[in-house]
Amino acid sequence: MRLATKLSVLALSTAGALAHLHEQERLGIELDELVRLQAEGGVLGNGVGEDIKKPSRWLEKYGPQYDQPFSGPLSFSHLPYHTCLEQEALDYDIAIIGMPFDTGVTYRNGARFGPYAIRSGSRRQRASREGYSMAWGLNPYESGLKIIDCGDVPVSPFDNALAVDQLEVAYNTLVGRKPTHITGTQPLGKDGVEHPRIVSLGGDHTIVLPILRSLYKTYGPISVIHFDAHLDTWPAYAGTTSPQSRVTHGTFFYLAQEEGLMSNTSIHAGIRCKMNGIEDLENDASVGFKLVSADDIDDLGIPEVIKRIRERVGDSPVYLSLDIDVIDPGLAPATGTPEAGGWTTREVKRIIRGLAGLNFVGADVVEVSPAYDHAEITGIAAADIVHDFLSMMMAPVAPEGGYPYASERQITDEL
Repeated sequence: MRLATKLSVLALSTAGALAHLHEQERLGIELDELVRLQAEGGVLGNGVGEDIKKPSRWLEKYGPQYDQPFSGPLSFSHLPYHTCLEQEALDYDIAIIGMPFDTGVTYRNGARFGPYAIRSGSRRQRASREGYSMAWGLNPYESGLKIIDCGDVPVSPFDNALAVDQLEVAYNTLVGRKPTHITGTQPLGKDGVEHPRIVSLGGDHTIVLPILRSLYKTYGPISVIHFDAHLDTWPAYAGTTSPQSRVTHGTFFYLAQEEGLMSNTSIHAGIRCKMNGIEDLENDASVGFKLVSADDIDDLGIPEVIKRIRERVGDSPVYLSLDIDVIDPGLAPATGTPEAGGWTTREVKRIIRGLAGLNFVGADVVEVSPAYDHAEITGIAAADIVHDFLSMMMAPVAPEGGYPYASERQITDEL
């Protein structure tokens, strides 16, 4: 038995050695073939079709350089990025501008990083691809209008009075340009001509005061559609001791009314904040607002909410301001003053879709504070809403049923 075992081991060793020699011989043949193919420029291992004697160049081999959704410089939806405030000859139809101001808040700050978070949330939205929305039935970047990202206003983080003036001057600069195209469908300014429209990325809600000051110079009194959990029409907060301390993210509409910047045809949507009492609502009405509460969406339904908003602003020049806290904090936690019981992202988007065709002169998304976010869900929601704003400005009327083939779909009652 011992001799048989040794013979078996010897046979296995011999077989293994022979197999190893055969493998070495095969590899030698393959290596020779590899060298030959490389010399002929047809081997995969050194690059697809690359000649080891003549290095390939990217452009001739793969074509133009392009950005993946996760790569490239950060601009909204990979749009062309310009420093518009200094490029005075630059023209556009719609400009995206960041307003990283957050020193007018009453609770949690951090919205100065909102423009960054919204742009980051937009990375999967690209003008060249993935811009078409089934809900809108269009791609706003293929509308023929010129849309660009104008970067951020370099606001002072130390002096609020200076920062507010910087924001107003920046908006004056952008809205005062001659648009690339005359659409014939936009509201005319007091000078009788069309102006570019600006979509602002906040920043806290204080930024709307300098925006309304600028728009008033261009169009006269403005109607505001205000999506928010809070009224933002309070006269002042406790501790107000100076004119500048009155300027906050909860008082700017009251100040705008004092300055005569708004028409008496504005409306809130999504209100659900705690108040001092009925006197807050009486004051709000005196500022020129009607309101749709967060609970109204259950009792009235989305179509009636849209109807009330449209009837309120009519055919006046309209500015849409959306505080991300209108959305429930379970879906958009990254905000400074969260309030439970908000609308869903889908509900907000559906209402926005129903507002197409109004005379919009500008819009914003504010109060995104990414330090409180999780997995970018708030930044992504805000970026998607900005995409809706662009589509809203392009669409001549609200999409019927929300889909291009709505008439072919069978409508069922979910309840």
